[in-house]
Amino acid sequence: MVTIPANSLDIKAVIASQSDFFATGKTKSYDFRVAQLNKLLRVIQENDRLILDAVYKDLRKPAIEGFGSEVLITQSEIKYAIKHLKAWMKPQKVGTPINLFPSSSYIYTEPLGVVLIIAPWNYPFALTIQPLIGAIAAGNCAILKPSEHTPHTFSAIAKIINANFDPSFIITIEGGIETNQALLAEKFDHIFFTGGTAIGKIVMEAAAKHLTPVTLELGGKSPCIVDAECDLDTTAKRIIWGKFYNAGQTCVAPDYLLIQKSIKSVLVEKLVACIKTFFGENPQQSPDFARIVNDRQFDRLVSLLGNGTILIGGQSDRSDRFIAPTLIDRVSTNSKIMSEEIFGPILPILEYDQISEAIALINAQPKPLALYLFSNNKQNQEQILKEVSFGGGCFNDTIMHLGNPELPFGGVGNSGMGSYHGKASFDTFSHRKSVLKNSFRFDLKWRYPPYTMTLDTLKKFIN
Repeated sequence: MVTIPANSLDIKAVIASQSDFFATGKTKSYDFRVAQLNKLLRVIQENDRLILDAVYKDLRKPAIEGFGSEVLITQSEIKYAIKHLKAWMKPQKVGTPINLFPSSSYIYTEPLGVVLIIAPWNYPFALTIQPLIGAIAAGNCAILKPSEHTPHTFSAIAKIINANFDPSFIITIEGGIETNQALLAEKFDHIFFTGGTAIGKIVMEAAAKHLTPVTLELGGKSPCIVDAECDLDTTAKRIIWGKFYNAGQTCVAPDYLLIQKSIKSVLVEKLVACIKTFFGENPQQSPDFARIVNDRQFDRLVSLLGNGTILIGGQSDRSDRFIAPTLIDRVSTNSKIMSEEIFGPILPILEYDQISEAIALINAQPKPLALYLFSNNKQNQEQILKEVSFGGGCFNDTIMHLGNPELPFGGVGNSGMGSYHGKASFDTFSHRKSVLKNSFRFDLKWRYPPYTMTLDTLKKFIN
């Protein structure tokens, strides 16, 4: 396995090597790109057990969750890119106004160059490799920096990538905060960062010094609204599943519930019942419930447990980094739990009478990465779409929008900028080059000095 020590001199050398390789033009051909995507797919398939074991060691993630959210979704994304790559690369002919006759107009996509991908710890394999798929498809070279907080998955990624790809094309670099700082001090052609809003600001500030474009996949408090016009049994199952998947350590997990007052007591009973059905009377013994990534996150989450009345859960074990699936009622909108993204297995519950109240509460906070509405009321659905800005989401489900490569995924405002998945990934790592092609046949004299046409005549001609 090739490893790159974390110091700026080695990083400079790696960037120079990738810049030289990119300059050869080899990455630009369709054959090269599709071959690298096929190789990536193959090595993931060959190492799926290595990946799942690593994710389990880091997060105690159940095998079904690990395979679905780390391996399967990544393989599906690669297959989708392979299937559509030729069409994505094809120059696009666009319309040309009559006053530019006989010209024709085209948009060509070209790779950006050497890109940096900094990944988070919550889905440590998928959120490292999924942006890489777009970088490869678009014809770039890439440096990967997985999270040091999931060391087993970090090592698995390094083994898979560095043993199978030319480091002048793709490489995984080891290290922690110092490595990130050294990387961000360098000039890249694009930086793709997934993580928290506070670090996203640091990344953007560092990129601004080099005028490097960035994609920031951040987070925020994603609301889940439930009104009286829904199937409460299915609603409860989908909320509990989406919230406590990966022990709530999902950037698009429901962060708080807004339940219409008339159905609150009934729905809460069903939510409590679902937790017991999914994870048993003692969730710490359940093989289907993940763990908190590290002690620092554990301590932060435990400090939030006193922000209301616990309906179920609340138990914790620091030695096991276990926090039980927890529902908290009677939460103040001014409490700590409502002022920061939870990112763990704690779900506060608030109530409302009219949908306008829920909308006002959501709009009083920064724009969320995701929003979920459980309702068959078309008017409420349309009102949410028109009056609330959010990155993406679902009606009558949670987190499943991530599984459709046809849907660009990204935030808005504090929850991020830019998007990826499917063609959006290809576009993120591409420059759209506009070209107008003219003919030598019709060369009108009036466009050149000395100008003989009057302004009034020109206006009449244009209009």
